[in-house]
Amino acid sequence: MPLFNQVTLQTPESVELEFTLAGIGNRAYALFIDYLILGTTLIFALIAWAFFAFQLSEFLSRLAVDNSRVWLWMLAIQLLIVFSIYVGYFVFFETLWQGQTPGKKNVKIRVICDDGRPIGLQQSTLRALLRPFDDLFFLGTFLIIFTKQEKRLGDLVAGTIVVQEERPSKSANFPVSERAQALAKYLEKKADISRLLPDDFAVIRDYLQRCKTMTVEAKTEVSDRLSAEIKDIISLEKIPKGVTGNLFLEAVYLAYQQQSS
Repeated sequence: MPLFNQVTLQTPESVELEFTLAGIGNRAYALFIDYLILGTTLIFALIAWAFFAFQLSEFLSRLAVDNSRVWLWMLAIQLLIVFSIYVGYFVFFETLWQGQTPGKKNVKIRVICDDGRPIGLQQSTLRALLRPFDDLFFLGTFLIIFTKQEKRLGDLVAGTIVVQEERPSKSANFPVSERAQALAKYLEKKADISRLLPDDFAVIRDYLQRCKTMTVEAKTEVSDRLSAEIKDIISLEKIPKGVTGNLFLEAVYLAYQQQSS
């Protein structure tokens, strides 16, 4: 019996990808790290707010103003600050780092959409807003353990899963042409390969492994569509003339491997 569950997702390009789910242990460890950082941030924020509130109270006392209602507003604003930092922490990092927080980055797990694509602002916001319900009475832990794709409430609503980060394989079981090797060196100079996510690499690798079984029409359609998306991701102005989509993807595959080695 495998230690971690596997899940197969189908991308918008009709390519099937297999991911390893993060598991309750990895997710708990990542959350522990995040809560340490978040807790420290909240302590400093509350100390700063308490100092400001005390100064304001002293100022109002000198003006002989009744502080009772002011303190109610202060408490309300304090709760709003805590909530904003709590939610904003996860939304900020998961959106900026495409599914990772400092904790997840350290544990090497990532949140992705159900179709294998990186999450966006909408998904990260839904997950963050529902996190208090998941933490309450360990509801999230219960759902992760007893649902097939290990989804907490935030994942179910946002349409996301948490997986172990994909790492490039050092050996390919498909041939790579000499032209692709030359083009890979060109891409290292002209494109930003570092913007390519491990999940993007997995899509390319899976396509290159399966393309031999495709018809010519399907191979051309999928490779051209993938090439256009990858070109935008790596900030390449244009694909050189005479380079097919399949050749371009081979070169990107090699360039990414060389960068990660």
